[in-house]
Amino acid sequence: MIPGLRGSDHFGFTVPDLDDAERFLVDILGAVRVYTLDGKRADDDWMSVQLGVHPRTEITEIRFYRLHTGVNLEVFQYASADGQAPQPRNSDIGGHHLALYVDDMDAAAAYLRARGVEVMGEPVASAGAAAGQRWLYFRAPWGMQFELVSFPEGKAYERDAETLLWHPARPAQ
Repeated sequence: MIPGLRGSDHFGFTVPDLDDAERFLVDILGAVRVYTLDGKRADDDWMSVQLGVHPRTEITEIRFYRLHTGVNLEVFQYASADGQAPQPRNSDIGGHHLALYVDDMDAAAAYLRARGVEVMGEPVASAGAAAGQRWLYFRAPWGMQFELVSFPEGKAYERDAETLLWHPARPAQ
């Protein structure tokens, strides 16, 4: 294990427009903007060495948000020197989603739909070790996938598990 590792600090992602993203993150998800960093541009290979992007790519701005008792969000806007790839699907290498725990799946899904958020299908009941959980995907305006998850009575695996997954409603466990 990495010496001193305590857990996750933030989830970083890139958006096409920070102001549009902020409206979604704050107005829909309830995130709180904490601070902003100015952009970064380098005339050497710093961007390539440190971030793995084209050396003339510029970070135009970075904003940090706190999302309730869960993850902090580091949201980037880039001016990419060599173009930008489309949003990856879950099935693509590097595909991802950000899952958010809710106490009431049906109320959360209704809330998103009432605000015009693209909700992908209907809540799904998990099986096997995840029985007791329901989940539902939705998309941010820029296409990034998010997921609602809820298992207020726990998941099946918890009955016999020595180690439980971290849970935002029980952060000390």
